[in-house]
Amino acid sequence: MASWSPENASQAFLRAIKMGKRSKQPDISEFISALAAGNNAQLMVMVSARVAGSTALSLVAAAHQTGGQAVCILPTESGLNASRNALGHYANCIKFVVGDAKTLLINDYKGADFVLIDCNIHDSKKVFTAAQKCGKNGEGLIVGYNALGKGHWPCEFRTHFLPIGEGLMVTKVGSKIGNYGDVNRKKSKWVSRVDKCTGEEHVYRINYLQQEIEACQG
Repeated sequence: MASWSPENASQAFLRAIKMGKRSKQPDISEFISALAAGNNAQLMVMVSARVAGSTALSLVAAAHQTGGQAVCILPTESGLNASRNALGHYANCIKFVVGDAKTLLINDYKGADFVLIDCNIHDSKKVFTAAQKCGKNGEGLIVGYNALGKGHWPCEFRTHFLPIGEGLMVTKVGSKIGNYGDVNRKKSKWVSRVDKCTGEEHVYRINYLQQEIEACQG
């Protein structure tokens, strides 16, 4: 994937907030949007368990920022109309496909560089394994949401759990255990901190240089 773009991430984050029409604090959708746009994703595929709702808007916002395409895979026809109704006029900004996610990811959307998987879907771990075969030029990002309490992804893949919303599982395409170089490990990491005054939890992505600076300043 292309290098991280803070501008794309922040713009997609703000756009997702406006699309969701929320006056309260941002939720998981805005974070996903920033993650996809920040990585300059061009083909973003969402695998939905039932009805595509506000989470799908995260990919619409990211696609608008990067000039990419958003696709939503639904397991049955029954969820198609419900998804369109839930998204309103934004439904025209996303391509809906009905079918088996594992087959579609491997055959039709192998070039997806950002795959978003609802962990409530049947055979979610097998869908995750199929998504590992995706990627543009062998690179991409896979994010599982509703991951809290769902156990671990297949043990051969290196994943990171983020305590945001109902839980996110994040992994890079091709990042198998033993094939994840030291350089990549040092590039960045996610840090979760709690504001002692408000009780709010904040998650940051910091690079290796920032870690060294903080260590020197501490």
